[in-house]
Amino acid sequence: MTITTTKKLFGAVVAAGLVIALAGCGSAPEATPTETEAGGGAVEGFLPCMVSGTGGFDDKSFNQLGLEGLEQASAELGVDNISVESNTTSDFAPNIQSVLDQNCTLVVTVGFDLAAAASEAAGANPDVQFVSVDDIVDTDFDEKTDFPNIKPIIFDTAQAAFLAGYASADFSTTKVVGTYGGKPFPTVTIFMDGFKQGVDYWNEQNDGDVKVLGWDGTDGVFTDAFVPDPAAENAVRGLIDQGADVILPVGGGIYLSAASVIRDSGKDIALLGVDADVFETDPSVADLLLTSIRKAIDVGVSKAIIEAGQGNFDATPYIGVLEDEGVGIAPFHDFEDKVAPDLQGRLDEITAGIIDGSIPVTSYLNK
Repeated sequence: MTITTTKKLFGAVVAAGLVIALAGCGSAPEATPTETEAGGGAVEGFLPCMVSGTGGFDDKSFNQLGLEGLEQASAELGVDNISVESNTTSDFAPNIQSVLDQNCTLVVTVGFDLAAAASEAAGANPDVQFVSVDDIVDTDFDEKTDFPNIKPIIFDTAQAAFLAGYASADFSTTKVVGTYGGKPFPTVTIFMDGFKQGVDYWNEQNDGDVKVLGWDGTDGVFTDAFVPDPAAENAVRGLIDQGADVILPVGGGIYLSAASVIRDSGKDIALLGVDADVFETDPSVADLLLTSIRKAIDVGVSKAIIEAGQGNFDATPYIGVLEDEGVGIAPFHDFEDKVAPDLQGRLDEITAGIIDGSIPVTSYLNK
């Protein structure tokens, strides 16, 4: 196992990150924070740190957005930060311990699969503040966050995925759309839930019969990973072979497998991004993107860190929704001239309906 620690320098000049790789499972990185220009009003000794999910900080998705939030907050506060990248799930606990050993006062864990490790660390370190991205850290399933020193940052992405599903159904010429995910965690299937509901709503409003492949509301297609691999490629081929001409991959870098298979197919197939506006974060697939289902992880992380840094840590869960722009869909970018001229207007009306409750969207957060 390799543990990689990245340190970012802020101040008058932004320096390149220092990367230190250490071999041996459980070994703590020996990095120390770089000096930064102070003056952001942070409490004395405040040191925010982050542990990534297995997709890595260059996943063009939730890990990258989390790191951007850490860096933005650190710059505003004028403090140091430490970030540690996880390569496998076995890295989670050692990586959290590594930043605790470096006297981090706030630890951000990025991704639902870190919940168990975060819970254990938070319970053992009640004086350290934790921020959990994409999971409420409820390991005993009592519908409450395990410890009062953990702040969950979660997103009702079903609302935004509903809009993407409606747009996909409207755009599709084969009237077949598809989706697949990394692992069947609620924070993955919430995208698929909203996507299917959006397609169903389009069918209802337009007397249509667009089919959704890869998710039936309870079961679907999953690759068991959040990186591009043969399993993801096979999943995409299966969807394309059944006629899907819009595809939603949910989970870190698995969209890269979709892009590769789409290009190899030679067919006109559109791709949907998740988490970030992938058109901006990964220009290599920009020409394939109909839109992206966004959740403002960077904004949520930055806000939580700044509040904690100023001595105002609040463990109340943050839930991003359409109304506060915590979730949303990206512009159509290169597809602007390919979608129906009135589509954006209809999406604006649907957005208003979701916000005022006249168009219900269900997810595991509101069932």
